[in-house]
Amino acid sequence: MATPLSLATLASLPATVAKPGYARGSLSAGILHFGVGNFHRAHQAMYLDRLFNRGQSLDWALIGAGVFEGERRGRDILQAQDWLTTLVEQEADHSEARVLGSMIDYLPPADAPAIIARMSQRDIRIVSLTITEGGYFLDAKDRFDPTHPAIRADAASPEAPKTAFGMMIRALKARRNAGIPPFTVMCCDNIPHNGAVTRNALCGLARLSDPDFAEWIAANVAFPNAMVDRITPATTDRERAMLAADFGVADGWPVFCEGYTQWVLEDHFPLGRPAFDAVGAQFVADVAPFELMKLRILNGGHAVIAYPAGLMDIHFVHEAMAHPLVRGFLRKIEETEILPQVPPVPDTDLPAYLDLIERRFSNPKIGDTIRRLCLDGSNRQPKFIIPTLRDALASGGGFNGLALECALWARYCAGVTDSGQIIEPNDPNWDRLVPVAEQARRRPQAWLEQDAIYGDLAGHAGFAARFAHWLNALWRDGTAATLTRYLQQG
Repeated sequence: MATPLSLATLASLPATVAKPGYARGSLSAGILHFGVGNFHRAHQAMYLDRLFNRGQSLDWALIGAGVFEGERRGRDILQAQDWLTTLVEQEADHSEARVLGSMIDYLPPADAPAIIARMSQRDIRIVSLTITEGGYFLDAKDRFDPTHPAIRADAASPEAPKTAFGMMIRALKARRNAGIPPFTVMCCDNIPHNGAVTRNALCGLARLSDPDFAEWIAANVAFPNAMVDRITPATTDRERAMLAADFGVADGWPVFCEGYTQWVLEDHFPLGRPAFDAVGAQFVADVAPFELMKLRILNGGHAVIAYPAGLMDIHFVHEAMAHPLVRGFLRKIEETEILPQVPPVPDTDLPAYLDLIERRFSNPKIGDTIRRLCLDGSNRQPKFIIPTLRDALASGGGFNGLALECALWARYCAGVTDSGQIIEPNDPNWDRLVPVAEQARRRPQAWLEQDAIYGDLAGHAGFAARFAHWLNALWRDGTAATLTRYLQQG
């Protein structure tokens, strides 16, 4: 019988489960965090738990926050567990479970007055975010979109904000009026230049209703850039059952993730910060090289394996990596086309990093799905594949495999696998992508004419020809035969 997780039951949990080595009463708040999801708890909350177990940074505990009513269900689960989370780190040969106690409160989601009041207090020195890319209100060119309905609504009623950025603006004004220095805004989302993106969103919203205060934010608030990395799938009944069976813990919302984690940050925290570097994080002067490495090798690698695996009805990522054609495609395109477009990274061996990525993708314990990797290609392709392709074209580098990757995505968006299985909608723009993919079956150039994704690449004769070659091959011969032909080429 699994033991329900709570403060009262910690001592009775099985010895195989690591527990907090600190008392909850020894902690005090320092960070308010928007977006209490799986990645936040597997990453930032985990780093803080490590610190607290060392007896360090005890005044930096987490307060959770959210802007959507739908987040109440997760809050209710965590509240019943006294804000505790079971984190299960999984590698191929072992798994470890630990209870995290680094969050000490979670404000009711969408309760703007309560959230603003808490951010306005002096002890909150960092406001952090994992709100997904869509939460930053970016347009097709990754610029802040002042016309987004949620932004327009907050700009029209700044005293009653609904977005995280509107709430932060109200809290920053309250702090300024009270003579309290502004908190640091720390983005933990997987977005290029995430600190700058967050600054643009906050200042952009403020500028719509109070341009002078927008300038004050730009001059006085710190937005350190960061690179975050840990493969963390969604929680399902599968994970809950595994936790109960393997570790004897009943947790309504556990987090399963890989053992590997990385966090690289710019050290710009005017009101101080937790000693994250004492527990594995890196502080650097410039995050950009690390960020570009991850975006191109890891995120780009996910895109490389996603669509051929999806078209061949492969369910899990580790199953895709066990398929010789998918694994061979990843290795060849990474070595010959992606790595050559990644500049040197301080103290990093890029081929060794690729080996690490390959091992991480092959982890059979994670349960990450191909469908998740295929999700939202219309937003991910322009970030993870197209920049590498552009650099390759500009430098005279190889792009044959990248053209095949683009063709595989186009073929996937036709909505049916090689075996005839229907692919359920898997992109916010699915209804628009499917008819274009069907047009491209007859005229491949139609796919490249999506300017928001490919820009002027449709006019590059060499790339357009290779794309058409591979898309025609996929429709004519299928994915397996096409990958075989690519791998046999010199």
